[in-house]
Amino acid sequence: MTNLSINGSVVKTPKTFSASIQTIDADSTGRNANGKMIRDIVSEKIKLDITWGPLSDDEISQILTKISGEFFSVSYPDPQVGGNTTKRFYVGDRTAASYSWNDKFQEMKWEGLTLSFIEE
Repeated sequence: MTNLSINGSVVKTPKTFSASIQTIDADSTGRNANGKMIRDIVSEKIKLDITWGPLSDDEISQILTKISGEFFSVSYPDPQVGGNTTKRFYVGDRTAASYSWNDKFQEMKWEGLTLSFIEE
């Protein structure tokens, strides 16, 4: 997989990465009296679902800090483009579980940082 970068900085390679293309319909979309589907497509947007494997405190902090703003740019492999592209996204919920906690070294490891980037 090519590099994933957020706001111009390459982040650790994710464990899983999926891109979905979402068609946005207007409120007027629906079936008419004859049962025929009438669509008023407003736009298509990309949603990226990403999960990382083990991350150090520094690695998880780097990712979470870069996505803390309202919008941010992400360069990623786009299946529709057939290569890397850059778009503006916002983030949905962010989940990170503890992988291990070592009291002796006062070090925390994280596993499975999971988040969704939704195109602006």
